[in-house]
Amino acid sequence: MRSAVITLAAGRHRHLALQQAGLAAGSQAPDTYVVVAMGDPGLAGVLAHREPAADLLHCPVGPEGLPLARARNLGAARALEAGAELLIFLDVDCVPGHRLVERYAEAAGCPAHARSLLCGTVAYLPPPGAAGYRLTELPLLASPHPARPAPGPQEARRSSDHSLFWSLSFALTAGTWQAVGGFCESYRGYGGEDTDYGQVAREAGIPLTWLGGAPAYHQYHPVSSPPVEHLDAILRNAEIFRRRWGWWPMAPWLDAFASQGLVRWDRADDRWVRAGPDEAGDLPQHGALGSD
Repeated sequence: MRSAVITLAAGRHRHLALQQAGLAAGSQAPDTYVVVAMGDPGLAGVLAHREPAADLLHCPVGPEGLPLARARNLGAARALEAGAELLIFLDVDCVPGHRLVERYAEAAGCPAHARSLLCGTVAYLPPPGAAGYRLTELPLLASPHPARPAPGPQEARRSSDHSLFWSLSFALTAGTWQAVGGFCESYRGYGGEDTDYGQVAREAGIPLTWLGGAPAYHQYHPVSSPPVEHLDAILRNAEIFRRRWGWWPMAPWLDAFASQGLVRWDRADDRWVRAGPDEAGDLPQHGALGSD
C-alpha cells in the first residue's frame, strides 16, 4: 500500500525538522512526504537535503488566519496525484513513533479497518533539555493523552464517539478520504475544522478506530489556556460549526472565555459574541453547548 504523510506548517521549523528525522528513522518510510507551507517560504531550507524528500506546496494565508482545512485538502490532493493509497496526517509538532507508518498501513490493509478513520495515540512531551529531544528517548518521556483512548500495541478499538476525533495524527485510505469528502474550507484560523471532519465522517458512516502501536509524540511549545490569541477565530468557527451541526464545539474554551469576561451569551440571537467593556452576559440555556 503506497503511503503519504501530509503535514501543514507555518513556523515551527525545528519541530518540522525532527518530524522529518523521525520519519527517516522509522521502520517504514512513507512513499510520499507532502508538506504544505502556509505563508512560510522559509520551509524549503528546513526540508532541503534531508530524507524523506519532501514535496513542498504553498498555501496562501488570508487575514482570517491559517487555512488549515484548505491546506489539508491541498496536501491530500497532491498525495493522491502521486499515487498514495493511504493518507497519514501528522501535525507539524508531532514526531512519529518508530512503527507509526508501518502500523497505519497494516491496519488500513485489514478488511475490518480499511474503511475507518484510524487514530493513533498522541503523547505530549515535556520541554526538551539543552540538547533537544532524542528520538530513542521519546517513548520514555510521556504517556498518551488521557482524554483519548489508548489501545495496546496490537489493539484496534472501534468507537462511535466522533466528537473525540482530532487531527494531530490520523490515517485513512484514499477511498475513505473520497467517501468523507475532505475538510470544510469555511473554517479559517484556529479551531473547529477537525471536529467538523469527525461529524462529516459520522454522517458518511465511517467509523472511528483508535489504533495502538502507532504513537506520535507532540513536541513542547508554550500555549495559553484558554487560547485567547485565537478568540475571534474560535468564535467565528464555533458559529460555523453550530450552524452545520446544531451544537457548540470547543465548549470548555467558550466557558473559560466567558468566565474571563471576554465573551458573553447573547440570549436574543442565541449565540456567543465578544463582550464589550463591563458587559454582563447571560448564560446559555442548559445543554445549549452540546459536547466538545
